Amino acid sequence: MKNVIATLIAGLFATAAFAQSPAAPAASAAPAKVEAAHTKAVVKADAKEAQAVVKADAKEAKAVVAAKTEVASAKTEATASKAKAHHKAKHTKAKADAKLGSATAEAAPAAAK
Repeated sequence: MKNVIATLIAGLFATAAFAQSPAAPAASAAPAKVEAAHTKAVVKADAKEAQAVVKADAKEAKAVVAAKTEVASAKTEATASKAKAHHKAKHTKAKADAKLGSATAEAAPAAAK
């Protein structure tokens, strides 16, 4: 949207400069050329500014996409880490329960003697 507005403004300056008829064609040829050159420089500067704005917006959008990708990657890694931790804890609890059962089974016959 900014590019469209910048282009319209640049077009307005360009048409305004070239649409005026000179008052005295022979006497004011040099000032008209200077004004045309000035207008051309202004339009060129506006175009460069608009191009720089577009590049900056594109760079910002790219950075936002990269940041969203990094966040999604971090979320995926966190989910995987949580699942791995849950699995490890479950396995460790099962081992501890097995040890307790084994120790209880060994203690019961020794207590019965």
